[in-house]
Amino acid sequence: MGFFTGLFGRTKIKNADREKFFSIIGAAFDLQGSANIRMLGKAGIVMNPAESQYFDKLNSEIRSLMNISGKSTGARHEIIDDEFGTRWVVLDDQDFEDLVTTLHLIGETVADHGFGDRLLASVFAFEFERQEVYWIYNYKTGKFYPFVTSGPRQRDNATEMRLGELMKEQKLPVERKLENWYALWGIPF
Repeated sequence: MGFFTGLFGRTKIKNADREKFFSIIGAAFDLQGSANIRMLGKAGIVMNPAESQYFDKLNSEIRSLMNISGKSTGARHEIIDDEFGTRWVVLDDQDFEDLVTTLHLIGETVADHGFGDRLLASVFAFEFERQEVYWIYNYKTGKFYPFVTSGPRQRDNATEMRLGELMKEQKLPVERKLENWYALWGIPF
């Protein structure tokens, strides 16, 4: 670890592995039929914006991108800056494959502009046993993990563990270190 990495806590992001990222599609469809999981048609990508012209123009960049891909997919989007200083691009589309593809396209666009290290996570909303749950793809590790809230700033660890096992059974690359199952409070969907 270099001096600045230790000082600022920044690590180099792994290159997105398309196969790992897109593995969520097959897993979600398989689990929907067998494990009482329902896709909610909502997803988002969260990033830590940098002080730059690109991030100042991100809204128009995303609108242009969505005009192209949104016409063919029907995905609706919203850009939200949250109370933690992160920026979300939130998508709404009942076609899960379109959600995954569009999030990947947004992530690739941000990375192509040299800001791949600013991508934090892609988040997918599901319902599991009548409870809203999230599957999170961490860009720094290239792995998925579940996130389930049970109240304000409280997690349902038992349900997270059950979902983690279901995800592993579907051959999703699941983060093994539980301490890396980061809470994402205030998901805007």
